[in-house]
Amino acid sequence: MRRKLVTIIAAITIATGCLAQRRNVIQHKPYIDLRPMHFGISVGMNLQDIEFKTDPPIVCDEDRWNAGFSVGVLADMRLSSNLNLRITPSMHFGAKHLRLLNLADLDAEGKPKSEIQDMKNTYLAVPVDLKFSSQRWNNIRPYILAGVSPMINLTNKNQEIIQLNRTDLMVEVGLGCDLYLPFFKLIPELKFCYGLGNRIDKSHVADLKDENKKMYANSIKSGHTKMIVLTFYFE
Repeated sequence: MRRKLVTIIAAITIATGCLAQRRNVIQHKPYIDLRPMHFGISVGMNLQDIEFKTDPPIVCDEDRWNAGFSVGVLADMRLSSNLNLRITPSMHFGAKHLRLLNLADLDAEGKPKSEIQDMKNTYLAVPVDLKFSSQRWNNIRPYILAGVSPMINLTNKNQEIIQLNRTDLMVEVGLGCDLYLPFFKLIPELKFCYGLGNRIDKSHVADLKDENKKMYANSIKSGHTKMIVLTFYFE
């Protein structure tokens, strides 16, 4: 019994010592989150996608992911100890690679006839998010966020088949972690964005001269944009 008691006391002592060591890590930037406003810059990458609804026998999909580049600035307002309002104006450079298939028109090998379209996009976005953070643990502080992001496409020139509207509005949710370093705060963040409305510009069909391409364009009933953004903020 005495040996068990000694073992338990020793285990508690060791665990307490380990916990104390973890809590005694040097706290970098201990007061940075107390400021009412702070600013930063961001760099990252994005993956753009679009979800189509079509009339048969035409189907359309983005057949591969093209990684794009993102850059922006950050303004963060402290609302409470765990809640912040963030505005992060950003530029997203990327592209969508679309493949349209006519399932009713097969070639000699039995494969459907297809059309390819590379849709390049440069979005100017102004996301407005609420950021809810957990309590800081040493130099780490995880968080989740949600908000809306109005966007405008700065390279919305005439496309070969499918044309998107110039503006978009996305809802976004994400998660990240504040990492407190000696000279600045680094924040990796993963965000998922989904467009709220149909972004297909149906008036574009009248401008097409190729009847085959016009057939494909007429079959597209709706398209909702999607985007995944991995961002690194520096504050």
